[in-house]
Amino acid sequence: MEGKTTTTTKRLATLVGCNYAGTPHELRGCINDVLAMRDLLVSRFGFAPGDVAVLTDDDARGGGAGVQLPTGANIKRALADMVARAAPGDVLFFHYSGHGTLVPPVVPEHRGRKDEAIVPCDFNLITDVDFRAVVDRVPRGASLTMVSDSCHSGGLIDNEKEQIGPSVGSCTPAESDARTLRARFIPYDALVEHLAGASGVDASHHAGDHLVALFGADASAKFHKHHKHHRHDITPAPRPDDDAGILLSGCQTDETSADAFLRGKACGAFSNALQAALAAHPAPMSNREVVTMARKVLAEQGFEQHPCLYCSDANADKPFLCQQQA
Repeated sequence: MEGKTTTTTKRLATLVGCNYAGTPHELRGCINDVLAMRDLLVSRFGFAPGDVAVLTDDDARGGGAGVQLPTGANIKRALADMVARAAPGDVLFFHYSGHGTLVPPVVPEHRGRKDEAIVPCDFNLITDVDFRAVVDRVPRGASLTMVSDSCHSGGLIDNEKEQIGPSVGSCTPAESDARTLRARFIPYDALVEHLAGASGVDASHHAGDHLVALFGADASAKFHKHHKHHRHDITPAPRPDDDAGILLSGCQTDETSADAFLRGKACGAFSNALQAALAAHPAPMSNREVVTMARKVLAEQGFEQHPCLYCSDANADKPFLCQQQA
């Protein structure tokens, strides 16, 4: 095993893959992504198989007894359970492959950048504010690394410091035979149309109104009227340097992530690049190095997306998933 761990440190993971089979938004590579990541966590990073929760929407798992489909409520519950098990010094990991979207400000008068969200299989969005709440519950001294292979995933942890983003120089994409199946993105209008068909709320309303009508308390905190912490409502305080969150996003906020076909297999272009970068460097790599190498792999393959890193200054240079030298 290449990733050496101590007996007192827990390594816990939650992996989510949504292919949306049989819908107009179907993807091909998301479940492959998380199964490959599960194998990598066990073989290289010292995760015990029983400590890796996998939520997918494939027919083989299909919602049978004991199977957790990746609905919004189930994903948030799995994350909450993982954090509840954690103690100082533990290593937590969340991987999401699926659609992302951008949501306009809830309050129309607040003009500004749209906010990032992932799209679970039931379309019950999980937003940047929800991920911030998860990170804030991580015990001091533990860490939560999040990989999101979805469109517009830059900034998916609200108020996390940008380490590698649009301001960092990028490689020019090369000509390649890599084939993009589709972007992992559901446009806002398509999102609202889908939700309106189920909620009975007029399609002119904000997506949040539909989500609260459909899911009640399980809808994102961003869409409840009592929720006050919203980037357009207040000026957020800077995160402390010991902030537990580490986000590796598949692309910038203004970009899409590719659902691709590489080496005979459907996969996420970013997930594949991340795994390729790690395979080429068996020794520990910092979070900064992993993202930089993934950018290079994607450019060499001809993809026009730029992974980003969001975390504290200290975490930027710590080893990815706290891998130690064997």
